[in-house]
Amino acid sequence: MTRKKRIVIALGGNALGNTLPEQMAAVKITAHAIVDLIEEGCEVVIAHGNGPQVGMVNNAMLALTHEDAHQPNTPLSVCVAMSQAYIGYDLQNALREELLNRNITDIPVATMITQVRVDEHDPAFACPSKPIGRFLTEEQAEEMSQKYDYIMKEDAGRGYRRVVASPKPQEIIEIGTIRTMVDSGDLVIACGGGGIPVVEHPDGSLSGVAAVIDKDFAAELLAEQVHADVLMILTEVERVAIRWGKPDQKDLNHLTLAEAARYVDEGHFGVGSMLPKVQAAMKFVRAHPDRKAIITSLDKALDALEGKTGTVVTFA
Repeated sequence: MTRKKRIVIALGGNALGNTLPEQMAAVKITAHAIVDLIEEGCEVVIAHGNGPQVGMVNNAMLALTHEDAHQPNTPLSVCVAMSQAYIGYDLQNALREELLNRNITDIPVATMITQVRVDEHDPAFACPSKPIGRFLTEEQAEEMSQKYDYIMKEDAGRGYRRVVASPKPQEIIEIGTIRTMVDSGDLVIACGGGGIPVVEHPDGSLSGVAAVIDKDFAAELLAEQVHADVLMILTEVERVAIRWGKPDQKDLNHLTLAEAARYVDEGHFGVGSMLPKVQAAMKFVRAHPDRKAIITSLDKALDALEGKTGTVVTFA
């Protein structure tokens, strides 16, 4: 029996929407694209972002502390866990419905609430840069800084936002359970929002930290550890490009590891957008020279897998 091709998909924010109603609509479109891959004979594991969602949860928890003085502030790690659960709830139901609509009844769908260990000495903790939550006035930002010890930064004249660290993922705590589920044929959603960031103490216990892990790097680690054949990063554009938005923009169909490294060094990719996707793709093919990473848009996922579009990253 031929082994199915195993794909880890990293879903970008456009696959999930920005509000609860948008999310419920978006996951149906997302589920359709993912089940297309399953019908082609692929095993799929899903990771996803949570940018708007974790901000909404964080804002709601903050509002609660203002309404009730006895309510303690909710740690960001708990907000990430909440966002994992409610995104997973919508996504797994949309996937289950899409599978049933195509008479596929033998693939269970499940969300794994996933903790991801980070290094407490990661340089990112010394230079928090990931904005979360809503924009605040200078006075509100000062109050948040004093009350909760938040680091607040002015954002391009639009107001002040909380910034947190974005450390690199080191270990997926629940990887053993995830592997067991994937190997038994389950469609697993894991490492939502990059995973709940935790640090490990000398006694082996874990505790959450105020950070947000980049979902592309978390998906890459997940792809390595479930022995995926392909890491597919789905975003808003069909292909990676250099000189983006300029008259001489060039879309890239294929990147070797050396070419990707050169373009990264030349600064072609945005720090908060395409750069982590390209770096995650590079890390995956560096670890598995016989495998590939694909960066493309959600609606082109199947075409990209068949080599018709997208940017394919390979070792050489």
